[in-house]
Amino acid sequence: QVQLVESGGGLVQPGGSLTLSCVASRSIYSIYRGWYRQAPGNERELVATISSGGYTNYADSVQGRFAISRDNTKNTVYLQMNSLKPEDTAVYYCNVRDGVPPYRDYWGQGTQVTVSS
Repeated sequence: QVQLVESGGGLVQPGGSLTLSCVASRSIYSIYRGWYRQAPGNERELVATISSGGYTNYADSVQGRFAISRDNTKNTVYLQMNSLKPEDTAVYYCNVRDGVPPYRDYWGQGTQVTVSS
């Protein structure tokens, strides 16, 4: 079993920056790793993904402002968030999909990001 622990969330003013970290309890083969977010009353939405080859994909709403990266030696995925907006307020979840059947998804418990004046 793999446990994911997110950290780095907090309260930040609009225009500010935060870096989220997701540390896995052990290494795991996965083609994609990603960050999702969910605000109360809203659906959980994809924020960013990074492939094993380093290719990144972002939601249109965060394109140009967020950057996802990984450090395999530390079993860690990062999300650098810049130019934060109030609409970025949500609980952010780390996701890792196992690269072998049954391709199980592993989720962290989330870290709160609040963007407010």
